[in-house]
Amino acid sequence: MNVVSCDENGIREIIRSYENGEIIGFPTDTVYGVGCDPFKKDSITKIFELKKRDGEKRFPILGISKEELEKIVEFNSNAEKISEKFWPGQVTLLLPIRKEISEKIESNGKLAVRVPGNECILSILKQCKLIIGTSANISGEKSILNSDEFKIKLPKVDTLVDGGKIVSKGESTIIDFNNGELKIIREGSVSKEEIEKIL
Repeated sequence: MNVVSCDENGIREIIRSYENGEIIGFPTDTVYGVGCDPFKKDSITKIFELKKRDGEKRFPILGISKEELEKIVEFNSNAEKISEKFWPGQVTLLLPIRKEISEKIESNGKLAVRVPGNECILSILKQCKLIIGTSANISGEKSILNSDEFKIKLPKVDTLVDGGKIVSKGESTIIDFNNGELKIIREGSVSKEEIEKIL
């Protein structure tokens, strides 16, 4: 594992790793994440293997902005309002994948997307725009909040940006929509009340 700092040189290294189809680790505003280029299926398969997770559940995608995420998913009016209020931040939206993208990114019709509120991952996203961003843990185990534990638990990750210890308010709140109706899949650091207040 190549461990780099979250500075210009480190980000150059991590982008090189990302472009080569390697698996990268990074701090976010919730937990440490692992990811890769969402358009490289072989790399995604490697993440399933690393996490010991079955291939049924799709991984979330982190984006630099709503504008970038709109290229892969369709926003309804409630999703628009939520993203304006809570992004960058700890809300994940499950939205329908755009037809023209569905052949390039595997999904079950929807993708979980988010713009994270962490300077380090945002500086990576400034260059690569979109990244698979799933929690850095073996499936079923607790999420990882510090880089030392990351190195022990997931030594096969190619490049890790060391962000030290993450002080997290908890995981992101996951929101789905059924015919435009709001449905909370997981209540995280943003409460249902906070979300309903703006709709």
